Amino acid sequence: QVQLVESGGGLVQAGGSLRLSCAASGSIASINAMGWYRQAPGKQRELVAAATSGGATNYADSVRGRFTISTYNIKNTVYLQMNSLKPEDTAVYYCNAASGPYGLGSDFTSWGQGTQVTVSA
Repeated sequence: QVQLVESGGGLVQAGGSLRLSCAASGSIASINAMGWYRQAPGKQRELVAAATSGGATNYADSVRGRFTISTYNIKNTVYLQMNSLKPEDTAVYYCNAASGPYGLGSDFTSWGQGTQVTVSA
């Protein structure tokens, strides 16, 4: 229904920056929220940042002030600017898109394949 493709991951030094991109295609007209999750080895997937069609944004406490989610068009593109990266930010980052009445991150949303972010000390 909705296909998501992430890009922009890579290996960076602590204190560095990366910008992740997520491109959506398919049934994008109904998308009303997009966001980023991450999953580190041995840990559960967690919400990093989210943006809704109303313009609201939310961030995990661990990234607030360092990461910024932005959209040029919430229907098809979302970015995650990551600054002041720390080794604990190392994870696979996943894009997520929610449509209709379903909340971001639920089983009824669409997920990208993930992009690896590795931050070295």
